[in-house]
Amino acid sequence: MQAMPDTRQQSFDEIYGPPENFLEIEVRNPRTHGIGRSMYTDYEILCRTNIPAFKLRQSSVRRRYSDFEYFRDILERESARVTIPPLPGKVFTNRFSDDVIEGRRAGLEKFLKIVVGHPLLQTGSKVLAAFVQGGNRLYIGTRCYFQSSEPDPGGELSRPTDDKAH
Repeated sequence: MQAMPDTRQQSFDEIYGPPENFLEIEVRNPRTHGIGRSMYTDYEILCRTNIPAFKLRQSSVRRRYSDFEYFRDILERESARVTIPPLPGKVFTNRFSDDVIEGRRAGLEKFLKIVVGHPLLQTGSKVLAAFVQGGNRLYIGTRCYFQSSEPDPGGELSRPTDDKAH
């Protein structure tokens, strides 16, 4: 006996609702801070998701290029089976020009989209959600791996301000 195909109509929510699991990343709003040799640029990471491993459905955090370098290094060490893509190259001249900053922003976004699109990293990485969503500092052991230029909201990844490391 053959099974009858399901001929019921889908509801509006089934057709147009969010996909079962989604993770969207956008790197935007570069801002340059400081003067002289202490200048740096940070980038806003906007994350939208419904994946349970991520605590927030939508979040925004700012990260510097050096934060991306630390993040990539941690990913390589914790995910030996996954090839982590390269970051955009370092720039030593005119690094604060609009063209260079936009090129780096686009490269960082491409890097993050590849990383967050990998199923093993989405669910198995200890640092992915922390990097794109929460806390302005991430500690593993006693080492601070990245610290945003934004005020720290005191999330679970943060240490109390009496930490002598800073």
